Amino acid sequence: MKKIKLEIVGMSYSQSQSGAYALILGVSGEKRRLPIIIGGFEAQAIAIELEKMKPTRPLTHDLFKNFADHFKIKVTEVIINKFEEGIFFSQLICSSEGQTSKIDSRTSDAVALAIRFGCPIYALESIIEEAGIEMDDASTSEDMGAELASEKEIGSMTGKYDDYLLEELQDMLKKAIADEDYEEASKVRDEINKRKKKIE
Repeated sequence: MKKIKLEIVGMSYSQSQSGAYALILGVSGEKRRLPIIIGGFEAQAIAIELEKMKPTRPLTHDLFKNFADHFKIKVTEVIINKFEEGIFFSQLICSSEGQTSKIDSRTSDAVALAIRFGCPIYALESIIEEAGIEMDDASTSEDMGAELASEKEIGSMTGKYDDYLLEELQDMLKKAIADEDYEEASKVRDEINKRKKKIE
C-alpha cells in the first residue's frame, strides 16, 4: 500500500470539546489536509517540541526519547495505518542493532515522538483519500501558521446531521474548511463517509 509523507501544518483549539485540539497534517506541496482531534496533553507535548521549549522536567514523550537513546533504539518513521469510526491508528517503525520493529501507537503520541526523533510522518494513501480534506483555491498555506485562527460556529450546528442531505453536508464541509474550523470539518467528513458506506 502506497504511503504519503505528511507535515505538521498547525493546531487549533476546540471550543466544543473542552481540552481538545485539532492537529492539522498536510500533504507536502498539496492542498490535502488531515485533521485529527487530540487531547490537551498531547497537543502540549507537540507544541512544546515544535517551539523548542525546554520544560523543567522531561515530559512523558521526552522520557521515552531519553530511554530509547540510552538503549540505542531509533524511531525511523511514523505511519498512520488505520482509520476506523473516526479514530486514527498509527505505528512507530523502530530500529535497534540492525533489527526493525513495529509498535502500535495513538496517532497523537506518534506525532509527538516523530518530532523528537526528527523522523518523517506518513499516512497510507487510502486513509488520505477517505479522511482527508481538500483545501479550496481561496485558502493558502499562509492562512495556516503554527497557530490557526480560532474556530467559528457554523450556524447553530451541535453535531447532529441527521436532517441534512448529503449535498448539504458537502457544502457544510466546504464552509468549515474555508472558516478553518477543522474540528467541525472532521465531524462533517465522518458523517459523509458514514452515509457513503451505507449507500455502498
